[in-house]
Amino acid sequence: MSTSTPTPPSAPAKIELLELVAAIGTAMWQDFAAAAARHGLTSMQAKVLSQLRGGPAPMRVLAERLVCDASNITGIVDRLEAHGFVQREVSPTDRRVKNVIATDAGNETIRRVREEMQATHGALDTLDEPERATLYALLERLRPAMEP
Repeated sequence: MSTSTPTPPSAPAKIELLELVAAIGTAMWQDFAAAAARHGLTSMQAKVLSQLRGGPAPMRVLAERLVCDASNITGIVDRLEAHGFVQREVSPTDRRVKNVIATDAGNETIRRVREEMQATHGALDTLDEPERATLYALLERLRPAMEP
């Protein structure tokens, strides 16, 4: 009787990981956009609200984070402000800078958008608690290298 130890699976190539991360990112973005649309928001308006969850941000910083022209951010913020989701305030450190701040309505709306990302929640529900903990730890390890 011969016993052989199973061969561990080989690690995927970086390109395979990149393709998988891109596919998951695209699916999450589509899910996010669909949930945002149910609240009358474009995906970019919802993305601006998401960026403000960490606190106020100057318009220039929002443009950099979203990789778009500052004039685009101005239009997006104008529409969010018209709906009561954000407000502008002069920076306390530089009066030339306008900070964008999410209102309570804006924070509540983006919270609901995140809650309503049904495809994403469904995918995460396929993981058990230890798998979610492992995925979280791995993503947290990657995050500093990916963020500016």
